[in-house]
This record gives sequence, C-alpha cells and structure tokens, in this order.
Amino acid sequence: MGRRPDDLARGLASLAAQTGVQLDVVVVGNAWQPTGLPSGVAALFLPENMGIPAGRNLGAARVSGDFIFFLDDDASIPSPTFLADAVATLRADPGIGLLQPRVVDPSGAPNPRRWIPRIRKGDATESGNVFSVWEGATLLPRSVFDATGGWADPFFYAHEGIELAWRVWDQGLRVLYAGDLVANHPAIEPTRHEYYYRLNARNRVWLAKRNLPWLIVPLYVGSWTGIQLIRSARRPAGLRAWWGGWLAGCRENPGGRRRIKWVTVWRMTRAGRPPLI
Repeated sequence: MGRRPDDLARGLASLAAQTGVQLDVVVVGNAWQPTGLPSGVAALFLPENMGIPAGRNLGAARVSGDFIFFLDDDASIPSPTFLADAVATLRADPGIGLLQPRVVDPSGAPNPRRWIPRIRKGDATESGNVFSVWEGATLLPRSVFDATGGWADPFFYAHEGIELAWRVWDQGLRVLYAGDLVANHPAIEPTRHEYYYRLNARNRVWLAKRNLPWLIVPLYVGSWTGIQLIRSARRPAGLRAWWGGWLAGCRENPGGRRRIKWVTVWRMTRAGRPPLI
C-alpha cells in the first residue's frame, strides 16, 4: 500500500542481489501507484485495496518463470544465493510443492514462534513437512501454483497460507519448512491490524467451508473455537470482534468450494497433522 518505502526498497535490493537466477519482478500496489522502482521492476496499480491474497494473484498473472516467489513489502532475503538454493531444493525433490524459509528478525529481536508453522515448534533451524505457511516469503513451482487455483482471494488477510498449503498437499505433493534458508522480517505482532481478530475468525470458518469434506467441517471449526476460548481466558482483548468474524464466517459465502480429497486427509494425517486442528 506504499506505506513502507524503506522496507520495500530493502526487499527489492535483496532480490536484485540474487545470483544464479533470472528474475521477472512486479510490485503490486493495493490502492497505490508504485513509483520510484528500480530499473526492470514492473508496477501493477490496483485502484482499490483488493487484499493481500488477491494482490498476490494479480501480480502472479503479470510475471513469467518456472518458479514463483512471493515476498511481502516488509520482508527481504539476506543471502544472494537464497533463490538459487531454494530452487535447487525443489528440483532435488519433485515431491516438494511449496517451500517456506525460516524467518528471522534482522535487528536481533526475538523471533515469534508463530513463524514456525507446526504445532511442536522445536528448533527453528530444523526442516520438515508442514501444513500451513507464513505467507511473507514463499516459493513454489509455477505449475503447482496454477494447479492450486492461487491464493484465496476472498480472505483479504489471514490464513490464506493454510489454504494454499492444503491445496498443495491435495496435488499429492508436500509443503516444506526449510530451516536452512532464511528470510528477514521485523518481529511485529499481527494484532497491529485492527481487523486481525475478525478476519482471523471468519477465515478459519471459511477454510473449513471451502476446503474440507463436510463430515469434518464442524470438527475443525469446533476445535479452533475451543482453542480460541482457552487463549482468550488469558488475553480477552479482541474476543468480541473474534465472535463477530466467527458468525460472519458461518453466515457468509466463502467464495466457492473445492474440497480436498479424502486421500489427502489421510496423507496429512499420516504425516502428523490431520486437518482437524
């Protein structure tokens, strides 16, 4: 949205420094005309704020390449071989359909545990299969991204990384958290967004309604409702907005439905994370 020009410049510089790859870069301006961009970087102006997932999808439609990399405007990649190394990881194992690197605050501030997308967080440097991704820096083959149908446009913000990961698993592939690869991002709490609680709840319900077999939709929604109530006993702030989002998720159309296959539910369960929690 053009509110972080210094961060954006840093992220673009980190892309320009990449070696061993050819890049086709576009900056998507959600209700903002990107200006002052480096030579060779394209701009896509959206007259209104379409939301983060829709913005990514529209940007993806403007670039070409065998692999597609999404980088938030407040993120950067410190190693000049990051993209070449990540692509090499995917090429070495065709069973990997989506990769998220380890996320590190460049200032040295403590890194939020939520950046490790697994229940048992463990060592942040340990790689492994995951069933959601932190969306700020993600890489996947273009063919896989196209087959997923892209990011969840209606979500606007929050949980689109879970849906994308599920749809990668639904292709018979897996999602990798690569602890040996690093992206930088400031350690800022997501609650800085005033709509965080509402969209967090609404999109949890929509995730289930859009993607899961109907039999397990109430199990997924019920488990996350219970988790939120337990969390809110310690931190009640935002609970009213959360319930408003929960009700909106139940009442409103999530933008279509394309459920994952039962065999995908089984594969995810065998890999350690059934889509119930």
